[in-house]
Amino acid sequence: MSRTRELWKRVPAPVVDLALVAAAAVDVWLNLWDDTRLGVSLAAIGCAALAFRRRFPLGVFLLTLPVALTQDVAVAPVVALFTLAERSRNRRLLAVGVALTAVASSTPWPVENLTEAGRTMTLILFVYSLATAAAPVLFGQLVQTRRDLARRLAEIEEVREHERALHAQAVLARERAQLAREMHDVVSHQVSLIAVRAGALQVATNDTDAKEAARTIRSLSVTTLDELRTMVTLLRASGGQATELTPQPTLADLRKLVESSGTHAALKGELAPAVGTPAQRAIYRTVQEALTNVRKHAPGATACIELWQDGDAVGVTVTNTPPTRPSLSLPGSQQGLVGLRERADLLHGTLESGPSEEGGYQVRLRIPLSTD
Repeated sequence: MSRTRELWKRVPAPVVDLALVAAAAVDVWLNLWDDTRLGVSLAAIGCAALAFRRRFPLGVFLLTLPVALTQDVAVAPVVALFTLAERSRNRRLLAVGVALTAVASSTPWPVENLTEAGRTMTLILFVYSLATAAAPVLFGQLVQTRRDLARRLAEIEEVREHERALHAQAVLARERAQLAREMHDVVSHQVSLIAVRAGALQVATNDTDAKEAARTIRSLSVTTLDELRTMVTLLRASGGQATELTPQPTLADLRKLVESSGTHAALKGELAPAVGTPAQRAIYRTVQEALTNVRKHAPGATACIELWQDGDAVGVTVTNTPPTRPSLSLPGSQQGLVGLRERADLLHGTLESGPSEEGGYQVRLRIPLSTD
């Protein structure tokens, strides 16, 4: 079954449309009822219009109604109804389309023959035509739902992969933060004591060799302290990748992130170049996670990313509008915002998130410049 579907997908769309036009023409030729110039012209227009059904589904449907009225055919109106149902989400429009098709198919032509056909027979034909017209609409809606579900399943898998990466990043960040604290509180403290004792020995001793040895120990201790401070800074600032061989994202990469996020997002504001690398990375990750949540929980929504500086603090606010399409209930590890709050805490900042007044959602990160 899947192999047949794959083969069907490989058929070019123009070939399918031309085949449907040919099928509708054959249907008209076999069931030609009104062979007047007007009837044939309306039938030709309705059949030819099927070639444009993908671009103008509503217009093509309206052009097939005269065919259903003047000729005893089924292919053209059924194909037009199916295309309209596959591409439209307006249930009221589809219901009106079914009713119009049923009326056109059951009304005798010319209209003067209505009295000859009888009201009972016309009513029976109307009910039969109504059921016939409802079938392609239901099938078209089924195809539309299946396509939406396939797209959402792909989004779910993408979001899961992203959440797994963020969770692993958050775990690694916590481990590095713990390692940084241990290095700062234990190793740095002990090396500082060695440097102080070596300095004291260098001043107190009169032995030249001992003084030189103390000076060397003190110099090495100071150098080691500087290297330890650098390592602690790197451990606290690292974003959680398995390796630091690749460059970490900064504010310069933010516009590219917004453009490739798959959402309708706008970036506003600027920050001074003096903002430190840890703060830039935290802002980048916050925007990345917020846009992921917009794509996951608010399909069709637009987002606004605003960079700002308030006195001695910098930050970013990501606000999205309410979704325009219903969202599926997606499973999540709930680690995305947790990881962002931990990252903000390491920089002595704050992260706030919650619904906005307009019915959307807002994420706000604030980082003090003095602790950047």
